[in-house]
Amino acid sequence: MQITTISRGSYDKGKELAVALAENLGHLCVGRKELIEAAAKDGIPVGKMEVAILKPRHFSERLLLIKEHYQAFATAYLCERALERNLVYHGRAGHLLFPGVRHVLRVKVIEKVDQRIRLVAERMNLPWEKASRYIQDVDEDLHRWVKTLYGVDWNEYSQYDMTLGFENLTARNAAMALCSVAGMPEFQGTPASVRTIENLLLASRARLALARDKDTENASFRVECVDGVATVTYRPVDTPVAERIPEILGKVDGIKGVNTTMAAAHILWIQEDFSHSEETYGQIVDLANRWNAAVELIRYSSELDEDQAKLVPNETPRNASKASPDEYNGGIEDDTPESERKTEDDGGLEQTHTRLVKDGVSGGHLSCGGEIPRLLDTLESHVKFNLVAIGNVFASKEQAARTRMRRELISSLSEKLRIPVVETEELKQTYMFTFKQAVRFAVYLVLAASIFLSVFRNQGIIQQFIHSSTTSGKIQAAAFVVVVVPLFAFLYGNVAKTLLKLVRIE
Repeated sequence: MQITTISRGSYDKGKELAVALAENLGHLCVGRKELIEAAAKDGIPVGKMEVAILKPRHFSERLLLIKEHYQAFATAYLCERALERNLVYHGRAGHLLFPGVRHVLRVKVIEKVDQRIRLVAERMNLPWEKASRYIQDVDEDLHRWVKTLYGVDWNEYSQYDMTLGFENLTARNAAMALCSVAGMPEFQGTPASVRTIENLLLASRARLALARDKDTENASFRVECVDGVATVTYRPVDTPVAERIPEILGKVDGIKGVNTTMAAAHILWIQEDFSHSEETYGQIVDLANRWNAAVELIRYSSELDEDQAKLVPNETPRNASKASPDEYNGGIEDDTPESERKTEDDGGLEQTHTRLVKDGVSGGHLSCGGEIPRLLDTLESHVKFNLVAIGNVFASKEQAARTRMRRELISSLSEKLRIPVVETEELKQTYMFTFKQAVRFAVYLVLAASIFLSVFRNQGIIQQFIHSSTTSGKIQAAAFVVVVVPLFAFLYGNVAKTLLKLVRIE
């Protein structure tokens, strides 16, 4: 089994290269256009998802699910063809649809911008300036698409095995050269890589089965399969439908067993205003990714009134419309007009939630007003959290009152939830491995090792010193034990704590 993926932009020779390579090798050639058309016919509104990704707008929870469904469909589509026949795929980032498959030949095609602009100007009858702007917009859209779907930079060359330019090379000659590379042992399928593809295919089919069931179509899942056993991870907010997972996946051919598990952690982030929290946002998302956690937002302010303080569901209604496979519309759905969208100030809550949805760590969001007991009552019916991060709250109060009320809030939450409650300023120090901590770790490690080696090499001398028969010797021995033992315990404890943080056991 041999798989070649050619990552290409628009108006370059990537497709021509893929077709020529497939002809020379006798492989099946599949392009992004065929994949998108197949996904749309299956009922996945790819056009709506692409519009949401490429334009600055609200990326809703529903669009997150569409993204999951599309990725599962695309992976299944290509894995099926790769198992049937050697494959050449040309598109934006086909290699990212084969995670863990080591024998994929990953090729990126680049071409001089001037050549692409000239081609666009000729084909679309545009002046040079407009053609140049068109190419620039298309490239930006491509980068945004790959970043949103796969979380990588499309231009990062380390993710490719080869990069080909066509300034002095034709597509036909490039295909001939690639034939030799594709025949190398490193790019031939092995029993292990074939099993990996089979596991990817089964996991994708399982995810699609959950997407097509009316009870689970509006829930977010992460599915992995190993030798026929599927492990499904769901968010705490999707617990009500989790019991249906084994029954649904039991009908999927190849599934021999099903394990279900809730996301490892649930982080609650409370702030009054999320509009200017870029650094905190990055820390929260990093922590969520390390913990496999969902992040729930609460906009809390004692000054919010009843109309402003309301629950904002984090799931699509059960009766949400979904394109039927028989109603082929090319993947395009009507979007909500700009004039109908919300314009009220929500303190950046919706925007931050949208970013969490895009990053795949959203756990819900709501607004809550009133005194602290009301917030505690709101949390009464929520799922169990593992960590609460308190940001800028009570901002309108005087400094002394703000400090007192923040302490009262932290104390009340700690007592109510029985979990760690920290201020966002403490996140980095408490849970992140920073450069400062790395230096401290190195110093503590050297000091602890020095003490240990000194004691180990001088055991006889130390024993004589400790068991001194004179009064002054006994005082010195006691002082030695009182100083050295706690010092070593402090150094060793900090080293061990940092090591546990590095291996993500917080």
